[in-house]
Amino acid sequence: MAPAYASEVCPMALRGYLTVYVNLCWAIGQLISAGVQAGFSNTTGHWSYRIPFAIQWAWPVPLFIVLFFAPESPWYYVRIGDYENAEKSITRLSSSTTPGHAKQALAMMIHTNEIEKSIDQGTSYLDCFRGVDRRRTEIACMAFAAQPFCGSSMGGTPTFFFVQAGLPESISFRMSVGGLGIASVGTIISWWLLPLGRRTLYLWGLGLLTAVLMIVGFISVGAGDSQGGNYAQASMMLIWLGVYYMTVGPVCYAIISEVSSTRLRNKSVCVSRIAYYIAQIICNVVNPYMLNPTAGNWRGKTGFFWGGCSFVFFIWTFFRLPETKNKTFEELDLLFANNVATREFAKYKVDAYAEDDNVLTVQDTNQR
Repeated sequence: MAPAYASEVCPMALRGYLTVYVNLCWAIGQLISAGVQAGFSNTTGHWSYRIPFAIQWAWPVPLFIVLFFAPESPWYYVRIGDYENAEKSITRLSSSTTPGHAKQALAMMIHTNEIEKSIDQGTSYLDCFRGVDRRRTEIACMAFAAQPFCGSSMGGTPTFFFVQAGLPESISFRMSVGGLGIASVGTIISWWLLPLGRRTLYLWGLGLLTAVLMIVGFISVGAGDSQGGNYAQASMMLIWLGVYYMTVGPVCYAIISEVSSTRLRNKSVCVSRIAYYIAQIICNVVNPYMLNPTAGNWRGKTGFFWGGCSFVFFIWTFFRLPETKNKTFEELDLLFANNVATREFAKYKVDAYAEDDNVLTVQDTNQR
């Protein structure tokens, strides 16, 4: 629910940054986890595993306190027809002192809600797979499923991969901490890359991840069990972490929160997350088998498999993922309702209050 909530409580200009921040929380959490595990890697006894588990218990109480004081989404109030509380929520969230700002924002939300009602009346889970929303649900699900299939099962557990690649355990733990530090910095860098566009970052990210994974596979074939080859594979996976956390990892959260309609956003995000977990389960079953020396023993050659999967999602992204940058929820509703082609989303200027024939107009190329 975090990306859905984040997309609804901030203005459009900050929407991408706040939804991407969700991924930064994941990266920082993984970094803390890797640091703690590295610190206890040489410790024997029951505290070597109890303390890493116990550290997780420190977070629920402060998070509960923060969430208790968090404002409700004004979009939620609009969906249930409580316009008075919606306006109060907008006022609380906004720093604008312009008279009538809250009422203008509320009017836009109501208009967006009415547009979506006219397009599709339902708000059930089944409605995620009907009419215009079927395309939107497909995009959200596939964008999320791309994450585990582009190599995160291998790159997301770097310590295990480094050990299987032939590095000593002590070095593997330290490299994991460094790699997840790169991941955290990569997510922050992605904030500066967001102006390039969601589609652009996702497409190029998958392309680069495919190349990195293929290189890992070729190094494994060419260098065998040599020490230099092992370190080369580990270095490429550090590059993978940097690329992933600058592109596919964080941008996915912006995509799933923007591509769904406001009336079905909560359900659409839930469905897409289910798709992610199904993909993650498959990948987490397959990946250890391929890496494990007592099973598949593919070691670095596992990169060929995940590189191939990443390339499949690269092709899907090219043909199916539209650009949602700088589009309001209202504008995205109309673009999907008019069945605008995937690669033409950025070309159109949307006037939600114009007559039917003038709602969509092609932008001047020189102004884009």
